[in-house]
Amino acid sequence: MATERWKHSNTTVYNIGFHLIWCPKYRRNVLENEIEGRLKELLYNKAEEIGVTIEKMEVMPDHVHLFVKTTPTMSPHWIVQQLKGYTSRILRQEYSELRTRLPTLWTRSYYCESVGHISEATVKKYIEEQKNK
Repeated sequence: MATERWKHSNTTVYNIGFHLIWCPKYRRNVLENEIEGRLKELLYNKAEEIGVTIEKMEVMPDHVHLFVKTTPTMSPHWIVQQLKGYTSRILRQEYSELRTRLPTLWTRSYYCESVGHISEATVKKYIEEQKNK
C-alpha cells in the first residue's frame, strides 16, 4: 500500500486514483467463501503484474469494489479489462460451478470514478483564480 501522496516519473508528478466497481453476470451471489479469497489473490497478483496498486478492495457476494492508483499512461478501461479478463479465465477454470451457473463470469459493464486528493470544487476555484494573479 502506497503511503506517499505523489508518484514520480522522468517527466511527470502524479496522483491518479480510480474507484472501480463491477458485478458478476446477472448480479449473481457467486463471490463468496473460497471464490472470494481466490479472487482477491488473483486481483492483487494481476495488479502487481500490470503496475497498478490496489489501495483498498472489498469483495461483496454480488460485486467488487477497488480503489486503485496508477500511472497517467494507463486508462481505467484497460485496467478493468485486464483484471476482469484474467480473473474470469482463472476462476472459471478452477471452479466448475462458475461455468455451469453463468455464461461468463463478469458483466460487460463497470463503474469508474476518478478520485483525487482535492475536490472538484477546489480545482475549479483554483483555475478561476489564476487569471487574477
